[in-house]
Amino acid sequence: MQAGDLRSLVGFYQRQVVSTDPDYGNEQTEFPDEPSFTCAANIKPRLGGEDVLASRLTGTNLVNITVRRSSDTVQVDTAWRAKDERSGTIYNVRSVIDPSEHSVDHDKFLEMLCEKGVA
Repeated sequence: MQAGDLRSLVGFYQRQVVSTDPDYGNEQTEFPDEPSFTCAANIKPRLGGEDVLASRLTGTNLVNITVRRSSDTVQVDTAWRAKDERSGTIYNVRSVIDPSEHSVDHDKFLEMLCEKGVA
């Protein structure tokens, strides 16, 4: 991965607690309007898949988002959401992959498997 490959601007959003039910302690959360941080990224589509949900075939649209490793990006986990700030496409983070064992650039980049178009 070269620095010139990071052509997209991606914002990362962390869930915020909006309210708490006083009787049961359940927290209501939502994503804020402004990202926690933004950074340059490479968004690379992956081959989609099809799942059967309620006896219907549903397609999944997966992408790999590669970002530089930083104090901000290492905090991202599956509770976060990513958004392509230029196109407005929203992705749910499904997993964060640390390529430290498989790459020479292990200390430079993080890879995230994200899914488009799901709640």
